[in-house]
Amino acid sequence: MLVAASVIGVGVVYLIVTFFQVWWASRENQARPVQAIIVLGAAQYDGVPSPDLQARLDHALTLWQAGLAPLIVVTGGKEPGDIYTEATAGANYLASKGVPQNDILREVQGRDTWESLSAVANFLKPRHITRVLLVSDPFHDERISLIAKEVGLTPYVSPTRTSPIRGTAQVPYFAKETIEVAVGRIIGFRRLANVLDQQMRPVSLGP
Repeated sequence: MLVAASVIGVGVVYLIVTFFQVWWASRENQARPVQAIIVLGAAQYDGVPSPDLQARLDHALTLWQAGLAPLIVVTGGKEPGDIYTEATAGANYLASKGVPQNDILREVQGRDTWESLSAVANFLKPRHITRVLLVSDPFHDERISLIAKEVGLTPYVSPTRTSPIRGTAQVPYFAKETIEVAVGRIIGFRRLANVLDQQMRPVSLGP
């Protein structure tokens, strides 16, 4: 009984510490000169970035205009039935704001954060690009930084501050990130992504 209580106590403390790490990372802005800016994907609607994705793209645009990196990498695949990928919607939006197409790289297959960052690392490293600035919502920063390190990048975070997800609406996102960071640091984020992917797959009920 005492052992079980101790294990539960350690688990609770671990989650509390992890929450504060996620929260603290959300407050940081590590903007600095790097080799590329990576924008984590979010929903798009028939080629038009959602307000959340637009907020991320606008922040990445500001960083690019400030000369912090020569390249912007947009990420994200598409949901069944979609015509456009999140990356394509993002690239088109940035191009409409004056970013040359040659300064935009696209990762169009990722279905989740790990897949996107892993794919980005695979095509950036042959270009000798590893120092990157990650742009997403603040609550996302701790996990994307850890995943980027896991796939061999040297990441810094610079979150958007204009996301429509703010105030109490962030609470479930911070809770989700806390759990995923806590588990991912133990089993690895690749394995966690695989577990979550299997849980999301529809269950076959047979013929």
